[in-house]
Amino acid sequence: MYHDQALGPFKMIHFHDGVNMTLGLPYIRTSPDHGTAYDIAYQGKADPSSMMAALKLAETLVLNRS
Repeated sequence: MYHDQALGPFKMIHFHDGVNMTLGLPYIRTSPDHGTAYDIAYQGKADPSSMMAALKLAETLVLNRS
C-alpha cells in the first residue's frame, strides 16, 4: 500500500485533527495535515484544530524524548 491510498480515508476521518509527522530527522517535525486554504485566507474562516493538534503532538514528543 502506498501512502496516497491511506491518506484519502485518513483525511476523511481526521481532517480537523490530523497531523503529519516526519520521522528519521534529528529534530521533531510536525505539521497540520491539510492544505493551505488560499480560498479562505484572511477571512477568519480557517479552523485551527489541525495546527493545534500538531503543536500538542510536538510538545508531547519533546516531553517524552529520551
